[in-house]
Amino acid sequence: MPKVAANGIEIFYDEHGDPGDPVILLIMGLSAQMTSWDEAFVAELASRGFRVVRFDNRDIGLSTWFDEAGVPDMAAAVASGTVPPPVYSLSDMAADGVGLLDALGVAQAHIVGASMGGMIAQTFVIEHPERSLSLTSIFSTTGNRGVGQSHPGVAESLFFATPPSTREEAIEAGVTGSRIISSPGYPPSDEELRERSAAAYDRAYHPAGVVRQLLAILAQPDRTEALHEVAVPTLVIHGDSDPLVDNSGGRATSEAVPGAELWLVPGMAHDLPKALYAEMADRIAANCRRA
Repeated sequence: MPKVAANGIEIFYDEHGDPGDPVILLIMGLSAQMTSWDEAFVAELASRGFRVVRFDNRDIGLSTWFDEAGVPDMAAAVASGTVPPPVYSLSDMAADGVGLLDALGVAQAHIVGASMGGMIAQTFVIEHPERSLSLTSIFSTTGNRGVGQSHPGVAESLFFATPPSTREEAIEAGVTGSRIISSPGYPPSDEELRERSAAAYDRAYHPAGVVRQLLAILAQPDRTEALHEVAVPTLVIHGDSDPLVDNSGGRATSEAVPGAELWLVPGMAHDLPKALYAEMADRIAANCRRA
């Protein structure tokens, strides 16, 4: 798999589509490797006339890990009401995307992010407007603590449990966690979830990086005022049944960005159902072409 040295780290990536087409940069969310952008979905985007670049965020997948920084005890931190300072910020993660585009010789791109990746994508467009052609924010939020919060017990179940000690335990935990946030209108099979969880484990299992990424989320600023200044075409996609990032986060994002389009998807939660790939790709492509 190709990699580049950018922003002081190694970033692993791949790309699909015609190298001469406009670039879509895909940014994935907390704990999720770039392979969480399913190849069938990437192919849908590429078939609509785009060069699609996906990559592993720092501290996950094959990109640089920050293990020298240690792993905070988040359960103890939450219990004491004191969250440790982040090792890096969402701004640093957005700058990784810029560094990757620099290394690929890409001057501007359409920025698409999901969940934490949506937070990074928003940060990218705010802080690097000259590199941004459009924004698509998928089941994400603005950083305002009054919106987009997890439903009771969901985040704790996903991110604050003791890490599994064996491969099989990790795979089963992945299946259980995915089921919690899967779309009720498009339920995946246990076989599909187990296959996906096993592939993620075998590619790069790194729970310590998830904790450090979580700290970056907890330290994020409220971007609402800055989003008022976003001038690129913006599409906000959110499921109406999302228990991890309540859809109030998506609605607040669309209200903050002038002229943003909101697609509130019936029956979708905090995943990307295969049945929606084609329509989602159509809508993202249409937003890109508004640029």
